[in-house]
Amino acid sequence: MPNRADAWNLLCEYTESESLRKHALAVEACVRAYATKLQGDEETWALAGLLHDFDYERWPNAEHHPTKEHPYAGSLILRERGYPEEVVTAILGHANYCGVPRVSPLDNTLFACDELAGFLTACALIKPSRSIHEVEAASVKKKLKDKAFARGVSRDDVYKGAEELGVPLDEHIAFCIEALRSIAPALGLNGSA
Repeated sequence: MPNRADAWNLLCEYTESESLRKHALAVEACVRAYATKLQGDEETWALAGLLHDFDYERWPNAEHHPTKEHPYAGSLILRERGYPEEVVTAILGHANYCGVPRVSPLDNTLFACDELAGFLTACALIKPSRSIHEVEAASVKKKLKDKAFARGVSRDDVYKGAEELGVPLDEHIAFCIEALRSIAPALGLNGSA
């Protein structure tokens, strides 16, 4: 099975955008933390988090076609390179338009963490210090109601993700904030000096 270094190299091969790479790291951190909590295989789950959007920059799939572009094109590459089927299935399932049902804890976790990680990053970036350490769950819930803020984040997916995971939204938000705090320097969210 490919390891984390292989996955990082694959991500970098297909993704030039620093912000998209940081998003991958953020989702990886959240999914890895849930793997520990839910007794999943930490390394396998982390691969799904790190690679969930690796093909997005190259094949963005504006039409949301289930068997073309992101994440379908990436799924073919992952299978070819020997990634576990549970990783591929979770990645396909994180895009509702693929029609792949989310049935495993990994499937639900990846879906629940994807949009929220992006939203939490946006919440940190508007702080004067640009620090995830200043972001609190209550303020995040408030910001979710502001449709003009971080428009690209699907609120429906954030709410549905927590529901499918079976975790109250406040708890899910707080858990993911802690996961991002653990890698804040890599995300550029450790605060200004």
